Amino acid sequence: MKTYPTYKDSGVDWLGKIPKDWQAIKMKYLFRDVSIKGKPEEELLSVTQNRGVIPRDWIEERSVMPSGNLDSFKFIAKGDFAISLRSFQGGLEYCFHDGIISPAYTVLKKWKQNTQDNYFKYLFKSISFISELQTSVVGIRQGKNISFSQLSYSLMPLPPKQEQQAIANFLDDTCGKLDTVVAQKEKMITFLKERKQALIQNAVTRGLNENVPMKNSGVDWIGKIPENWEVKRLKFVSEIRNDKLYARESKLPYLGMENVESWSGKLIETESESEGLANVYKSGDVLFGKLRPYLAKVYLADHDGLCSSEFLPFISSDNLTNKFLKNIILSFRFINQIDSSTYGSKMPRANPDYIKNTLIPIPPKEEQEKIVNYIDAQSEKINQAVKQQEQAIIKLKEYKASLIDSCVLGKIKVS
Repeated sequence: MKTYPTYKDSGVDWLGKIPKDWQAIKMKYLFRDVSIKGKPEEELLSVTQNRGVIPRDWIEERSVMPSGNLDSFKFIAKGDFAISLRSFQGGLEYCFHDGIISPAYTVLKKWKQNTQDNYFKYLFKSISFISELQTSVVGIRQGKNISFSQLSYSLMPLPPKQEQQAIANFLDDTCGKLDTVVAQKEKMITFLKERKQALIQNAVTRGLNENVPMKNSGVDWIGKIPENWEVKRLKFVSEIRNDKLYARESKLPYLGMENVESWSGKLIETESESEGLANVYKSGDVLFGKLRPYLAKVYLADHDGLCSSEFLPFISSDNLTNKFLKNIILSFRFINQIDSSTYGSKMPRANPDYIKNTLIPIPPKEEQEKIVNYIDAQSEKINQAVKQQEQAIIKLKEYKASLIDSCVLGKIKVS
């Protein structure tokens, strides 16, 4: 894309050189901190990093509604901006709807008529601006926030008003197209993961030979199985390891629920620790998370360690390989079956006795190995396809971020 014919020094590092006819002006001359209260009848809004300031009804996962008097909540109008407790990470949030927000937030209203809120909607989410925000952070760790009294002295780029609108229009169009491609790739990832789940389900219940005689298993979640297969309760082909240790007294590595990726069984490298009583597991155990079973937290251990009490470490018997057991537990119909039995609304858990008494299909042991090898081979192909889509999404998002930065800072000319 074209650049501007001439540039000038902005006087600050984060802006660098800006087009000659642009201004670099302190934020306090563009936006003011406003606090309009006493409008409890206005619609209650949520401040989100990804979607801006929107009505709470637009959010699928509803947050806890505030109780009591809303007179202290701040009014925010469409086109205003909010500084939230997470703004230092992702920029300022643009308001798409009139309403009220928590008094903990800062509301910014444009002060000069030569500003287009659509331009600043992109500027305030740009990589360079977020970097500049770090100079106005107050507090530490969980208490971090943006001090507008400090931010108000930061220089902002100000193109001519008509050019602000041109930049916003270009970014609306281009970013919209990029978002569409990302959404298509995310849809493809969902399809591939569902295909993998169906592959596992079919393999562990029907085997690999489509021509083998079948019989009714008598179990809804299993359906028909090959004639030479058996159906047994999980407790008759495995047992739950009941050894426990206090984590603070052991040198064994600790595994929390957050350390296991849903539906894949991969370990996630996050910091986890516990000082309480933890379950002991051994290499070869199959760990199944009984908390929120729909998350499908299933891990085949390749080392000894300690794990959250929300995990049940299963030891497979001589008639059932641990790898086949892992795939049975990872089949989506098994997960649905266990999830249907949970108790507790806020923190739903499955009863270990219910899990142990669940009927599962048992092929001959030599066939179990063939099924596992088939699942591993096909899953690897699907995993590679998913990885390609994920890498493409990362590149598209990086390009989008770079494009926004270049446009709002005048590094490229859009008209």
